[in-house]
Amino acid sequence: MAPLLPTTTRTLLARTARVQAEGRAPSLVAGVVRDGELVWSAGRGAVSEPHRDVQYRLGSISKTITAITVLRLRDEGRLDLDDPLEKHLTGTPFGDRTIGQLLSHLAGAGAESPGQWWERTPGTTLDELGLSEADVVLPAARRFHYSNLGFGVLGELVATARGRAWAEVARDEVLVPLGMRRTTPRPSGRAAQGYAVHPWADVVQVEPEHDAVAMAPAGQLWATADDLARLGVFLLGDTGGVLSPDTVEEMTVPAGVDSSAPAWMAYGLGVQVQRPPDAPVGTVLVGHGGSMPGFLAGLWVDRTEGTGALMLANTTSGLDNGLAAGLLADVRAAEPRIAAAWAPSPPPVPVELLGPWFWGPAPYVLRAVPGGLLHLGGLGRPGRSSRFRPGPDGTWVGMDGYFAGETLRLDEVALNLATFVFTRTPYDGNAPVPGGVAEDGWTPAPQRAPER
Repeated sequence: MAPLLPTTTRTLLARTARVQAEGRAPSLVAGVVRDGELVWSAGRGAVSEPHRDVQYRLGSISKTITAITVLRLRDEGRLDLDDPLEKHLTGTPFGDRTIGQLLSHLAGAGAESPGQWWERTPGTTLDELGLSEADVVLPAARRFHYSNLGFGVLGELVATARGRAWAEVARDEVLVPLGMRRTTPRPSGRAAQGYAVHPWADVVQVEPEHDAVAMAPAGQLWATADDLARLGVFLLGDTGGVLSPDTVEEMTVPAGVDSSAPAWMAYGLGVQVQRPPDAPVGTVLVGHGGSMPGFLAGLWVDRTEGTGALMLANTTSGLDNGLAAGLLADVRAAEPRIAAAWAPSPPPVPVELLGPWFWGPAPYVLRAVPGGLLHLGGLGRPGRSSRFRPGPDGTWVGMDGYFAGETLRLDEVALNLATFVFTRTPYDGNAPVPGGVAEDGWTPAPQRAPER
């Protein structure tokens, strides 16, 4: 593990100090993850040392842990993301909504649980919440609508499937295997006190903290910087066997898009996905923000650069929540990732199948790309573009873009893809072009439109 350069750490500290001072946070801890480690951190304000071992409340970062517990059930074959909730958990008004919709905030569930503000009052069980049709606020799959209530229900789903409390499942199946032993449902050991800071004066007021019970899976967990860094390493691909890397990749695929965000923002399965403003083309961050009365938190990773950044603070509001993303931008600018040296490797298909193909008259190119994958995209002009991974029986399956999930079949004459036929020459008369090819083939354009 190479340490960050002194000039980089100075830049990171300057940004962190400015955010803490301008945001008037009683205390703040920030850190950067690289090469599987927390390579830099700083504590500002009234935070005791070692600052990396002080618990702060994670808020909605807890949803990522909840999603992992659900996806473990899916990977075991206990459920499917297309299953309606009613198949596994009865007695809610969301029975016809799917598990995948709940994970991606597309189920139309209400933003909050009924009754008092759950983040500041003692929690109750799901039955005691008394959910009704009034808690269904939108049609299924119609639009993104962030729902704390939906993740409370998912926690109950996990508890029902495992036969024990969600917090116990999260501890035994996620937190302990990842080494996150200082992540707990309630503050334990050295923990920061949550405060509200007065908007017009430099005074603070203690915020309450209770067991959220049914709503705990939406925002209950507390963690240290060291533990939150380990979750960042998990999102970067070191899953510790808790999930397969393919499932983590699945989590990061945008599903529900938050069109109200000032920049490109979406939601996958228990994680937020964003393309920050002013970031280099192709930069996508994965992670989650979190807030509870008295606390703000953030964890974001850049999977391409292999870096992550975190922020923990004990203030209810007023802080620049872009700190973690800003730290990543600082590292990217000061110490950009050095690409691995290129080396020849055998293509996953005969090289004769690669190169130009035509969808009608439109030129495309099929390339071999790293990881044993294929890429089909426009040649010299925009076009529908997708990567493909090997599928069964010599076929290929779309991973992203327009052809995600579609099957590609290759032979020397044509590429067959979602009813489209790509040929070696535009409308090749020797290929099975849908609708056939005009007998006269390619001719000069007529001087005027022919009469019929």
